[in-house]
Amino acid sequence: MVQTSSPEIRDTDADRNPPSAPAYTSWISQDRSTDAASLTMRREAAELVERVMAHYRAKTTHEADGQWTEPVANYLDADRWHRETDAVHRSVPLPLAMSCELPGPHTYKAIDVLGVPVLITRDRQGAVHAMINACRHRGAKLLAPGCGVSRRLTCPYHSWSYDLSGELRGVYAEKTFGDVPREGRSLVRLPAGERAGIVFVSLDPAAEPDLDAWLGDLQPLLEGLRLAECHHYATSELTSPNWKVTLDGYLETYHFASLHPKTVFETNLSNMMAHDTWGPHQRIAPALRPIAQAVELPPDERDPGDCVGPIYWLFPGLAIAGGWRQKIAVSLVLPRTATESVTQQIILLREPAVTEEERQAADRFGEWFHEVVRDEDYATNYGVQQGLEALGGTDFVFGRNEPGLQHFHRTIHRHLEDGARAAGAAR
Repeated sequence: MVQTSSPEIRDTDADRNPPSAPAYTSWISQDRSTDAASLTMRREAAELVERVMAHYRAKTTHEADGQWTEPVANYLDADRWHRETDAVHRSVPLPLAMSCELPGPHTYKAIDVLGVPVLITRDRQGAVHAMINACRHRGAKLLAPGCGVSRRLTCPYHSWSYDLSGELRGVYAEKTFGDVPREGRSLVRLPAGERAGIVFVSLDPAAEPDLDAWLGDLQPLLEGLRLAECHHYATSELTSPNWKVTLDGYLETYHFASLHPKTVFETNLSNMMAHDTWGPHQRIAPALRPIAQAVELPPDERDPGDCVGPIYWLFPGLAIAGGWRQKIAVSLVLPRTATESVTQQIILLREPAVTEEERQAADRFGEWFHEVVRDEDYATNYGVQQGLEALGGTDFVFGRNEPGLQHFHRTIHRHLEDGARAAGAAR
């Protein structure tokens, strides 16, 4: 079941008594896998800890070469929003599902993306498919948004049915309807592929994405997280403002002490992180409070999962937090309109929650994550959204200590430029 929520409807008690941060348990220190990706991930994790510890000792953080200014108009212009979503969301492979949301044959995830109803399925052989979630008879939606199990996709309007690869298999009362050629009435397919426990879908049916090239050198590190072996526990949804206003808050640690003094700042240090990029993708790696004790230990006695909390961020809007831990929080941010986006919060567990105590712990983790983002991050972001009109004609400034924001906006600018060149060449 998907829980929906909006920061505009809040429990005022949550403001006075924020939820206590859940207890975190490291996974990376317990991993004994010997495959190449796991070895690469653990080696790189040790190096990342050393980098963050250097910042801790020096009381510094990763810095860009300079500041970056972004015109406020770029958040407000509805025409620009259309050009951005065309150049980005309708052009690149979108990470729309975690593999464990489709844990076996005959499973599916239905999700709406920019007004496009997308249906992702896993067929009886375990292969992933994606298609437009609309019957080829009269366009009715086959399945409501969410995850589930179904051996056949049957339209609720007139009972036309399809298999999990989208092939038309049955036409109700075909004798009176007339013959329907099966080969011409399959569901409209979308390019889809699966890498490192993540399902990517292109909204352009004619696209031919190269997922290996798209992920580049980040792919082995994602594979080392072994996300495909995780268990999907729960999904909740949040409404949020403009997609860039929303995502700006995911890409820096500068705000931890001021915005999250009794929540995130209880476990993370503020304005102290390492930063890495792989093409359009990136990772911010905040220092966790136990680093203060670990800095005195020999390297082989340090637990990376206790020292650093890396957040892997796949362009244009998937954040994987807690990948070195037993419980993982994934945020999928998708634009709806020029002023609104939606966030799916997907909770993954390394081991299934079987006992009542395990389920309660998983619930607390998901609820904490949901409430902090809703009542602190997104409530603030709605305030930003309201202030944009009054700030028209000015610009925002991203500091040297906000390299993630700079990389994100530079990447959007490049996609817009590439889209404009492609459109000009097509004329």
